[in-house]
Formats: sequence, C-alpha cells, structure tokens
Amino acid sequence: MSRFFGFVKKEFQHIFRDVRTLVILFGLPIVMIILFGYVVTTEIRDVEVGIWDRSMDQASIQATQKIFSSGYFVPAGYLDREEQIGELFRSGRAKVVVVFETDFEKNLKRENRASIRLITDASDANSAQLAQNYLQGVLMNYFQSLNPDINAPWSVQVKSRMFYNEELKGVYMFVPGLMALILMLISALMTSVTITREKEFGTMELLLASPLKPREIILGKVTPYVFLSFVNALTIILLGFLVFKVPVVGSLWLLMLECMLYITLALSLGVLISTSAKTQQVAMFMSMLGLMLPTILLSGFIFPIDNMPLILQWFSSIMPARWFIVIVKNIMLKGTGFVYIWKETLILLGMTLFFILAAVKRFNVRLK
Repeated sequence: MSRFFGFVKKEFQHIFRDVRTLVILFGLPIVMIILFGYVVTTEIRDVEVGIWDRSMDQASIQATQKIFSSGYFVPAGYLDREEQIGELFRSGRAKVVVVFETDFEKNLKRENRASIRLITDASDANSAQLAQNYLQGVLMNYFQSLNPDINAPWSVQVKSRMFYNEELKGVYMFVPGLMALILMLISALMTSVTITREKEFGTMELLLASPLKPREIILGKVTPYVFLSFVNALTIILLGFLVFKVPVVGSLWLLMLECMLYITLALSLGVLISTSAKTQQVAMFMSMLGLMLPTILLSGFIFPIDNMPLILQWFSSIMPARWFIVIVKNIMLKGTGFVYIWKETLILLGMTLFFILAAVKRFNVRLK
C-alpha cells in the first residue's frame, strides 16, 4: 500500500506540474459552463424594431411607447413608406417592422377592432419567431388592459409576414453557419496539422535546407487546401440549393469571392497555429478548442448575438465566422450587393492581413 500511495502521489505531482493538463481539468469546464450558461437561452432583448405608423393617433403612439418600454425592443427608426422596410432589413438595422393601419384609434373606438402588421426578417428563423411571439404578447396584453367595455371588447388583429424565409425553414440559418464552420475547420485545422506534422517528424529541416524559401514552403503547403476548401464551399452551396432549396438570390460570383477571402483567412490562421504547436495533437486541440466552439457559440450560427451579455458580444466581434455568416445570409437570402456588406468584408480583409503577417513573421523566427 505504501508503494501504491507513493505512486499515486507521484501522479498527482506530475498532473499539477503540467499546466496544460490543469487547464483541461479545471479551466475548460469553467469556460464551458459560463459560455453555455449565458449563450444558450431562449430569451430575447434589444431587438431592433422599426415603426411605420400610418395613423399617428394617440392609440398607436401609446402602443409604440409600450413596445419600447417592455425591455425587449429598441427603436430602429420610423418609416413613412413601404419601400423602406426592405431597405431596413437589407442594411441589418432592424429585425422587425410594426405597421399600424390608417385610422387605427378610430377603428378601435367605432368598430371595436383594428389590425397591426408585424413584418419580420426571417433569415434567422429562430430569432424571427421569438421576436414575433414577444411582440404579439406585448401588444395583446397592452390592448387587453385598455379594454373599455367588457361586453364589447376591443379586437386587435396582429397579422404576421416573414421576409426572406416565409416558411421559417431552419436550413436557411444552418447552411450559412455550416459553411462558415466547415471552411474554418477544414482550412485552419488541416493546415495547422500538415505543417506541424513536418516539424514533429523532423522533415521540416530537410525542407528548409532545400532551395525553397520559408514563404514558398508555406504557400506550397496551403495551396492544395485553397482549392479543396473552395470545392467544399461549392458543394455546400450546391447541396443547399438542390437538397434543401436554399436559394442564392444575390450574385454567385460575389459569394465565391467572399468565400475565397474567408478561406484565405482560415488558412493563415492555421499557419499561425502551427507555429505555436509542436505536435499534431496540440495543433488539433488548439484548432478545435479555439475555433470550433467559438464558431458554434459566438458567431450567431445558432444563438443570437444580441441576446448575449455585452462582454460576449465584444468577444464575438473577433470571430471571423460572425462576419462571414452575415455576408453569406445577405448574398444568398436577401440578394444584397457589395454596398451592404462592405463593412464585414473589410473586417475579414483586415483579419486576413493580420494573420498572414503574424504567421509569416512567427514562421520565419521559429524555423530559421
């Protein structure tokens, strides 16, 4: 027993001396429970709502005030014509538009009935359904509380319409998200493992001793994955269209160019990971933990970013997948052009240049 306890003590000492093991044992569960606790939620808040008040009477104005005082919605602007609804959705400034009919208060008082239209951007089906349900609940509870006559109650009919995804198909949300996830993992993970394999097997020194320069070695390693990842992107789009009926409303050429930019970013990130990892296992761990989980949880792929705490929203801003998903949804579902996605494109381009410079510099320093 003394030998056994001595062996156990040695194992404890070995574990506590290994920082990476301690991080996996204690750090990873803490990070996971905090992330999932804050990210996985069915609540909504700060949903941008546009108002088209065709009546501008006391009843509609008070209903608008009630919407924005509920704590779930924030104003995205006031409209005066129907064409502005599509503009508001394409620019991403609003998720829902509330339309009050003409003579709203007069219809309530004279006929005891009136109608309100809720027009929702359903490119994200889950968020659209939640926002619509919350809005309907707020409006119906408000008008029920103002019921002047129990024998002749007001009847406010709330009509709904979905933009870009009238059937609320979940694949309209999952195809862009899966494209971002697959391209990131294939490009970054495989690139980091490929370069790390050369270092682990000791063949990188042979490559460096050849006439090839370090930047030529990097380009030679990542070039095959550029084409393979591009084929993956085409396959996802084709399967989404043929199998799941996900349309490509906008320019296919623009979508392909954005995919190439995102693939280049992921490849440069994979090279950067490979400069820090000494073994393939470490490279896979860094890629899976540092790329897959944040892409799923913090990119807006599944869970709305607006529902997250502010610190997680800031952290999501450095996730490349967040901006790529916005670009893909705008092109595929909304049919927008470059004028509506230039900001996201510049963010991805800036990240790409940063990762390329960091990867090349670190690669040269480590392998010269």
